[in-house]
Amino acid sequence: MKWTVEFLNDEVRKELDSLPVDIRARFERIVRLIGEFGLNQVREPYIKHLEGPLWEMRMKGKDGIARAIYVTAHQRRVIVVRAFRKKTQKTPRREIALALERAKEVR
Repeated sequence: MKWTVEFLNDEVRKELDSLPVDIRARFERIVRLIGEFGLNQVREPYIKHLEGPLWEMRMKGKDGIARAIYVTAHQRRVIVVRAFRKKTQKTPRREIALALERAKEVR
């Protein structure tokens, strides 16, 4: 069974859609890697653990960097719970808190 990547809801999809085209293309590349090789085989620089159940897809483009925070669910599913442009070196605490709150809907 292959891994799939889904969005928690339409709001999260819109967050991703608001990012620049080149960053969205990086997101799609990471999704293809997960689908082709499995989540366990994809590592940095593409994904990195944040805290608790949260992981991030790391996207970089000519207009900056962005993150898509996700959790894993049963049956090899990756659920994206937050997508945003990153403006600081560390992922802001408020973004992690929002992602943790949204992740509760998955569990």
